[in-house]
Amino acid sequence: MDSRNELSYGFVIDNRLCIGCHACTVACKTEHSDPVGVNKTWVQYLEKGVHPRAERSFHVLRCNHCENAPCVEICPTASLTVRQDAIVDFDSSRCIGCKACMQACPYDAIDIHPETGTATKCNYCSHRVDAGREPACAVVCPTNAIITGNLADPGSRIARLVAGEPTMVRKPEKGTGPKIFYIEGHREALDPLASQRSVRTLWGERPRDATDPPEGMEPALQRGAPHRTYDIHQRHAASWGWKVSAYLWTKSIAAGVVMVPAMLVPFERRALIDESIGLGWIVALLFLAVTGVLLVSDLKRPERFLWVLLRPQWSSWLVRGAYGITFFGCVVTLGWWHGNPTDSWVGLLLLALGGLGGTFVAVYTGWLFGQAKGRDLWQSAWSPIHLGFQALVAGAAVLLLIRPVALSDLHGVLAMALLIELPFILLEVFGKHSTEAARLASRSMTLGARGWWLLGGAIGVGRIVPLMLLWGLPAAELTHICSGLLALVGIAIWEHLWVEAPQRLPLA
Repeated sequence: MDSRNELSYGFVIDNRLCIGCHACTVACKTEHSDPVGVNKTWVQYLEKGVHPRAERSFHVLRCNHCENAPCVEICPTASLTVRQDAIVDFDSSRCIGCKACMQACPYDAIDIHPETGTATKCNYCSHRVDAGREPACAVVCPTNAIITGNLADPGSRIARLVAGEPTMVRKPEKGTGPKIFYIEGHREALDPLASQRSVRTLWGERPRDATDPPEGMEPALQRGAPHRTYDIHQRHAASWGWKVSAYLWTKSIAAGVVMVPAMLVPFERRALIDESIGLGWIVALLFLAVTGVLLVSDLKRPERFLWVLLRPQWSSWLVRGAYGITFFGCVVTLGWWHGNPTDSWVGLLLLALGGLGGTFVAVYTGWLFGQAKGRDLWQSAWSPIHLGFQALVAGAAVLLLIRPVALSDLHGVLAMALLIELPFILLEVFGKHSTEAARLASRSMTLGARGWWLLGGAIGVGRIVPLMLLWGLPAAELTHICSGLLALVGIAIWEHLWVEAPQRLPLA
């Protein structure tokens, strides 16, 4: 420890000494009594080159105890915290099993414990550190390839190694400040997109999973190219599934049916506002309830769902969104109870608050997904704006679907919202991306069956056909019903593709 009493624990993995024996993996599982399928520490095998210059290297992978830990920022209940000694620790008694930390971690270092339903990860054996002992993995390593200690102490062995040897860290471009340093590490092992994962492993053949390219579209494994013959990243193929994409869909409807009439207030269309908001309050309440059911049922510990409100960690957009949804729900309930919004200043105030609350409910998910630093496709700054216009599409579509004659004037709102929203999808898929991971994720939406769903479903049937119906045919009840229904189907397809795509890429 240095004279300033600073502590910043980290690891150095000396690949010159590692023999891939898995002693660290076994010691970790034994120390924490982890069941099969939970691996806080694991060893990846990388092979490259051609005989007689072929080589195999071993890389120990685990939580990086980041200086700027994205898992801590996104955790809604502060179950993940950074201790004073810079260890990223975990308290399972506060975890609700939302799996947001798994999406935020760029290193695929967090599991869901099958027995407790809570997240779990390497915690630097903090209980041993508090007792003045080293982590179990470092103690059992037969070649002393795992070095632990205080990085803030210039005199410590680990600090001298980091200062005196060429080292690498995983994904430095993420800005997380990882504190695992590799001596003679291989980029192809530390960056999963720089190597291929072999179907034939050291012990046989592995089954295909959701992270593999569509069958028949796998890149050819060139002779001598780097490939991983042993790793376990496929266990985290898709921690957010159809319930999350369905929640985005129902939330868009709940927000949109109030946003649309609120948007009409400056145009003084009193009859149209009264007719649409009368339905809007009821539809919003219904779809908010469905949204809540989807959110709670997707938790691994659903009985703890109120902890998001009762034990909030305010940097998380899950918490901010939960309070926003609660506020919006209260406004919607009061609006439904009050009745006609344009007959008094109270009604107009409720409509204005409903419009603002609905807009927040629609767009906050863009910032929430932006906190998932492990998924590059979700980092677009345009996502909140896209979600806002998507809610207008959903709101106008539902209102036209329910009352196609009385609300026929809303067909122009639906057409304009579709026209504005479509370019966001085209840019998301076919535009320039800031990282290779984002480009590959977007490209995966255009391949195989997903390509048909994207082009024919989300874009064709869900956007272009409704536009053609609304602008190419005379206004009629059937036209409004068909255009509204197709627009809602298009949103559902797009949300599912967008949620799934980045999770097909490996993070480790």
